[in-house]
Amino acid sequence: MNEHPAWTHLETVALHAGQEPDALTGAVVPPIYQVSTYAQDGVGGLRGGYEYSRSGNPTRDALQACLAALEDPVGAAAGTTLGMAFASGLAAEDTLLRTVCAPGDHVVIPDDAYGGTFRLFAKVLGRWGLDYTPARLTDVEAVAAAVVPGRTKVVWVETPTNPLLRVADIAALADVAHAAGAILVVDNTFASPYLQQPLLLGADVVVHSTTKYLGGHSDVIGGALVARDPELAAQLAYHQNAMGAVAGPFDSWLVLRGAKTLAVRMDRHCANARSVVDVLREHPKVVEVLYPGLEGHDGHHVAVKQMRDFGGMVSFRVAGGEAAAVEVCNRARLFTLGESLGGVESLIEHPGRMTHASAAGSPLEVPADLVRISVGLEHVDDLVGDLVQALG
Repeated sequence: MNEHPAWTHLETVALHAGQEPDALTGAVVPPIYQVSTYAQDGVGGLRGGYEYSRSGNPTRDALQACLAALEDPVGAAAGTTLGMAFASGLAAEDTLLRTVCAPGDHVVIPDDAYGGTFRLFAKVLGRWGLDYTPARLTDVEAVAAAVVPGRTKVVWVETPTNPLLRVADIAALADVAHAAGAILVVDNTFASPYLQQPLLLGADVVVHSTTKYLGGHSDVIGGALVARDPELAAQLAYHQNAMGAVAGPFDSWLVLRGAKTLAVRMDRHCANARSVVDVLREHPKVVEVLYPGLEGHDGHHVAVKQMRDFGGMVSFRVAGGEAAAVEVCNRARLFTLGESLGGVESLIEHPGRMTHASAAGSPLEVPADLVRISVGLEHVDDLVGDLVQALG
């Protein structure tokens, strides 16, 4: 779909990949093809290859072309890297895992994975016969030790992780996965393609919740897969259609609109987060700040190597334990108490009781004194003032 292979700068790709002016009207924004079926010129005479919108829709195709180019502009231009848009991030994950795994197979997952991902493994795919082992992704040797020879099909990576913001070395873990005959899957939701492009570091598939930074406005639910191997991409595209959890036309249009401003939004998210971190580090009621931009962060050197900047997500631990952490969340006013992340507005949550409640009592349980914030685009002085008053 991208007819301009010279476009390698993300700011340009986000605005133009898959988004040529409409051939009929010249509209510079792709139309919303809110349609379920398409007239055929005789049996099998498809116009543009479209027959039914689960199988293909022009608005979704525009988004898919853009997603592929954001993660791998050269591969997308060559037609070897393919993007697929889904109804949610978990729908994308489920389609991927049921495409590349079978009952009896094994997956290595982060020992601090997103709660919804853990629930998918533990409560849904476990009943299907898929086994998993949690491992500390920052320890390459631990990941290698968790691999089960002959059974491990996927090494699943989040980096930075949710909500502890650990950073995994994508290139090193790709070597571990490939040596075991497995694929490396990277959930790139926290970083976004603007800050990190895992396919260029050796990953085989990238996963996104497009609800987050790609959509960017808290007004759409969506997910994505981007694969760089044409054979694997074809298998995933087949299952996307066969399983049917596709992104609708309007949702696709909203994510495509959001992607246009990804670069400028991420710059502001990152700048605001750095200022917030500086204040939190000095606050007497904050025990620890978790942010990969800090030189003392365990994964800082890896983040410097593989990320453009350090993102808009910050977690911190509060003196006084769980009750104090919950009180901080309840006292916040400008930071909206709510789940999700990556929108223009700032959010605050208590992971142990909210996004990661499904991991309670498991090896993936998060600290009870942890608060996670998604730093938005408001003026940083207002954000800092709200956190200071929330901390009391």
